[in-house]
Amino acid sequence: MKLPRALLVSLAVLPALGFFVRSGAQEAQPAPRKPVAVFLLRHAETAAPTGAGADPKLSEQGEERAQDLARLLGKAGVTHLYASEYARAQATLAPLAGALGLAVETVPAAERERQVDLLRGLPPGSVAVVAGHSNTVPALARGLGGELRELVEQPGQAPAFEHGSYDRLVLLTLPGDGGAPQTIELRYGD
Repeated sequence: MKLPRALLVSLAVLPALGFFVRSGAQEAQPAPRKPVAVFLLRHAETAAPTGAGADPKLSEQGEERAQDLARLLGKAGVTHLYASEYARAQATLAPLAGALGLAVETVPAAERERQVDLLRGLPPGSVAVVAGHSNTVPALARGLGGELRELVEQPGQAPAFEHGSYDRLVLLTLPGDGGAPQTIELRYGD
């Protein structure tokens, strides 16, 4: 039986076409992973000094700032909340946690490496908010690869936010490809 010439050509070309289709599929790049967004902030204003291990509650102005934060980030897709063991840091996130129905996970202020590991291990597309302190927020930003400006240098201590500065909000975008994060510094509240 004699096959038509067009069918013979098709049978000869099909294996070659399959090769090109397969090799093209092998060259396709996977979709990029979504970045993780991390908001870092210092706790809001306190009702009393915080020195010598004191753990005062928030002042009236601090409670207003915590409400401002909840309004600002309430629709930002926040998926994770972290605060140090101090009441002032937890109280700063309380209105946001209540509005979102999320729990605030406590990570002790001294466990910076653990906090960095938790943030780096978040699923792609996560949005985390971390309430810390004038000295821990810059250290966390550095640990995540970010760079902050306007820090106070003190002999024998890590750079910190100016003590009276409560309005700084740092956004770090951790790319899903492991590249360098983008750092954006904002101000919030009055």
